[in-house]
Amino acid sequence: MKREPMVFAVAGMIFGFVLGYMAAGLGHPATSESRPPLPAEASARRAPGAGASPVYTDEVRTLESLAARDKQNVQARIELGRLLMEHAQYEAAARWYREALGLRPADNDVRVDLGASLLSLGRAPDALAEFEQALKNDPSHKQALYNKGLALMRTGREPEAVVVWDGLLKRYPGDPQLQGLKDQMERLRAGRGAGGGPS
Repeated sequence: MKREPMVFAVAGMIFGFVLGYMAAGLGHPATSESRPPLPAEASARRAPGAGASPVYTDEVRTLESLAARDKQNVQARIELGRLLMEHAQYEAAARWYREALGLRPADNDVRVDLGASLLSLGRAPDALAEFEQALKNDPSHKQALYNKGLALMRTGREPEAVVVWDGLLKRYPGDPQLQGLKDQMERLRAGRGAGGGPS
């Protein structure tokens, strides 16, 4: 089988997994259960514009004002990143996550959220660097492991992504949030075993 059809097949399977992953509730940035979906999922959300809700606009203004008045307020910067990420404003979200990391560089959840923003912007190599840094600090960070696999897939490094996701599944066996990933990996292996691998 030629490499190109296999890449499209793997990418299609991963996209299906990502949708299932969203439904399982793990497709959210790291620091809050009420946070917005990550890369592939979040891009489907409507970006604010003329029809942006007044609540969203007011929240952004309030948080920006708080961040401007208090240059050491990490939480305001994190919340701005979350809110902007939720509304598909990835570049602005990344800016606020970077500011938060400038104040609290060891915060792996914020680092993973920055990586998710970069991944949503199509900057997979930059995102991968953030996920790898988070994993240096905490090798068991579930969201960083999952997102590292996504970044590897998007940079064309499918075999490495599979290894990362296999390790994630071994580290968190039976985790209901990872059931979609487990199912997807089994389908991927079945496809390869049935002559679906590269030749």
